[in-house]
Amino acid sequence: MTSSRSGQAFATIIKKITGRGVTLFFAVLAAWGLLFCTAPGTVESRSAETGQIPAGEHGARAGEPSPETSGEMREPPLFLVLQDHPQPGEPVTVIYVPRGDHIDADFRAVLTRSGGIISRGVFFECYKTPDGRPVFAALLTVPSTLNPGDALIRAEGKLGIWESRSVTVEPRDFVSEVIPLNESNTAIRTVPDPQKTREAERLWSIITRTGADIYTEGPFSAPVSSTRRTSFFGDRRVYAYSNGRSESSVHAGIDYGVPTGTEILACAPGKAVLAAFRIVTGNTVIIEHLPGVYSLYYHMDSILVEEGNLVGEGTLLGTSGSTGLATGPHLHWEIRVSGENTDPDMVMLRPLLDKDLILSRINNVTRAADSQRARNLYRKTEGR
Repeated sequence: MTSSRSGQAFATIIKKITGRGVTLFFAVLAAWGLLFCTAPGTVESRSAETGQIPAGEHGARAGEPSPETSGEMREPPLFLVLQDHPQPGEPVTVIYVPRGDHIDADFRAVLTRSGGIISRGVFFECYKTPDGRPVFAALLTVPSTLNPGDALIRAEGKLGIWESRSVTVEPRDFVSEVIPLNESNTAIRTVPDPQKTREAERLWSIITRTGADIYTEGPFSAPVSSTRRTSFFGDRRVYAYSNGRSESSVHAGIDYGVPTGTEILACAPGKAVLAAFRIVTGNTVIIEHLPGVYSLYYHMDSILVEEGNLVGEGTLLGTSGSTGLATGPHLHWEIRVSGENTDPDMVMLRPLLDKDLILSRINNVTRAADSQRARNLYRKTEGR
């Protein structure tokens, strides 16, 4: 009785205020319906401007029902960046675990800043989670020339950007050096040569290829026993030409000052994908170790492997020398990750694919997500 009288009183008040009680009543209902329809929690959360799923949200793939609409509780995709404070020259391992068995076509991790692409790496399947979900990894490197500051790593494919994480590039100092070149070495760097162009194109096609073979998972070792270095990774060089001109460059690897004939050993298991003489780098060997990861050995006096050979860590590749553009006997050792110059010391400190670390991080994130879903379900069932 009390509720009925209250309702009549309320309707009478509304009529007095507006003179249109029925109209106002339906307007209130319409407004309430609009609010309900646009409340948070809808499946489509992708930004219309960027195509990016906001941090902490996971939209359904095109044509894939979400857990909310299908009534099925499914694991959300996981996106991990294992090094969130990298230095210039440092490789970064990016992990993606999709909802199902597949990932978007041309799926890759991309390092960006201010909308510009800095470096990238293609995702490849490397492991399985304990419950059988595929684990994909992408390897990329922060260029040695990148200034410190904030950057973004995105997981993207043909269908757009699926995830993103912020990283902070730490500052790093590099050595500067001037290298005088004689007439013959000046000619190697400055005189146009179609053969040099062909060799450069072939090398680039090799080191930018991302296959599917994983030959090693451990850290790399030094290719020579000597610790004497005559140049370091990332050195800012000025080549002083014999004609009085000069040109700047950045050193892509480490130079070991060793005598001609010093044994050169494979730094890790892999497959020889190049074993040939090149005009600029002399006798050259390139070993593939992981999808998109290669070690390069320049200026060798002799080559003792053939293209296609499988090698183990410590396999004799040849001997050091001074062939190609060299001012004296030494070994130039270089690491490329998805085409980018990478600090060899970094890959000797830690493995690029650390299975225990990767699966542990996935497990930690999964447990945290499970706990959060349990708390959300409890609040919902308790009416909180």
